Amino acid sequence: MTQMTKVKICGLKTEAALDAALAGGADYVGLVFFPPSPRNVAPGTAKALAARARGRAKVVALMVDPEDALIEAVIASADPDILQLHGDETPERVREIHRRWGKPVMKAIKVETAEDAKGALPYRDAADLILFDARAPEESTRPGGNGEPFDWRALLGVTDRMSFMLSGGLTPDNVAEAIRVTGAAIVDVSSGVESRPGEKDPDLIRRFLQAAKAAKQGA
Repeated sequence: MTQMTKVKICGLKTEAALDAALAGGADYVGLVFFPPSPRNVAPGTAKALAARARGRAKVVALMVDPEDALIEAVIASADPDILQLHGDETPERVREIHRRWGKPVMKAIKVETAEDAKGALPYRDAADLILFDARAPEESTRPGGNGEPFDWRALLGVTDRMSFMLSGGLTPDNVAEAIRVTGAAIVDVSSGVESRPGEKDPDLIRRFLQAAKAAKQGA
């Protein structure tokens, strides 16, 4: 029997958005610790949001090529369940972070082509979960949350070899098709549930969760 798709709502900054995610059944909630992002959260806000979500959804902390000091600060403020690495971290660095802080690690892989997707293979034994995200445009100041999907067929032949989460340009309108094509058991959304960059829309969050939870994997 196919299990219901799990959902991560990323880039949350307010209690209203977090509450909409939790009420809709989000399995993961993401907090962004990357100043160039419009979704970046301050330590105090992160601490309050993480405490509000604790026990109701897994708290994920997104960082980009973080130094040890940032990881320490994020763990001190939010005590996340999962560390999400969204930069150019090597498999060795992923292993080091997992070993040093003892928390599950999710590694983002930026995809445009099937060859990009194969870039996940060296991380299979280093990360607990692979996040396939759309490769950002060259002019972008951030590696994710740009609102553009990639060709999901690029993942065929790769995703059956690892645990993965699908991201990149997902919306309430296309998430069911994305799940059907990729067989994703977990999906991630940020810009696709926003009224403008960094501002989550509670209604879009509810719609996304409903669409993802009702979708059939690989149907």
